[in-house]
Amino acid sequence: MSGTDWLGSKADEDGYRPPPDLHTDKPHPARIYDYLLGGRDNFAADREASSGITEGWPNLPKSMRANRDFLVRVTRYLAAELGFRQFLDVGTGLPTSPNLHEVAQEVAPESRILYVDNDPIVLVHARALLTSTPQGRTAYVDADLRDTDAILNSEEYREILDLDQPVALTLLAVMHYILDQGEARDIIARLMAPLPQGSALVVSTTTHISAPEEVHKGIASYNAKGIPARSMDQTEVEDLFDGLELLPPGVTLINHWHPDDAAARFTDAQVHMLGGVAIKR
Repeated sequence: MSGTDWLGSKADEDGYRPPPDLHTDKPHPARIYDYLLGGRDNFAADREASSGITEGWPNLPKSMRANRDFLVRVTRYLAAELGFRQFLDVGTGLPTSPNLHEVAQEVAPESRILYVDNDPIVLVHARALLTSTPQGRTAYVDADLRDTDAILNSEEYREILDLDQPVALTLLAVMHYILDQGEARDIIARLMAPLPQGSALVVSTTTHISAPEEVHKGIASYNAKGIPARSMDQTEVEDLFDGLELLPPGVTLINHWHPDDAAARFTDAQVHMLGGVAIKR
């Protein structure tokens, strides 16, 4: 991990690595997500915030579960149907099985996955993201989505990804934390620029189109609790794929993207995420 241990802090001259500050007194989106999915890597501040948010956004846990199902479907599709063997997952969040590499390597054991996140608690649990098959590779980079140079210049990026071959960039449930549309487009453009033709962009992000009143209440609650977030409409999400070739069915509620039995568990009113997949030509 380039001089960084599993707790995300660099060693001093004596080899001591101080533990990270997890800011357990403040709610964090990754831990709220974990709590609402039934996880245990969260704290009282996250649970309290979750209760307040879901009071006005009761279908949020179901929408989050639908997004996990989307991750599984889209990864399997990219690996099995389109032959992708390399994935760059930015905004990974806390490990929740099946993780992206587990899905990809079930299809193709030689798949290589680079995870990126900047939450100290995700780094604490990053070992769960590094359980690669012997044939494949996984690695983790501690970097912010906005700091694309830190991602692209990392040792792990150079080691894991072969830029002569297509790479799937996945941005799942993370772009709604970028409040400015121009900045969101710029981040994606910078991450896609070095990737070769044939690479893919996968995005899922919060939308209000299926339940406007409920989602707007929930987003307002996120912001009130110090977690800046927004919801996007169809046009804004399609704009994130500008210059790329959207694959059918285009940008849609994620339960309608190549649906399976798991997707059928949810009604549109319960799913507040738009998603899509596009190819760089």
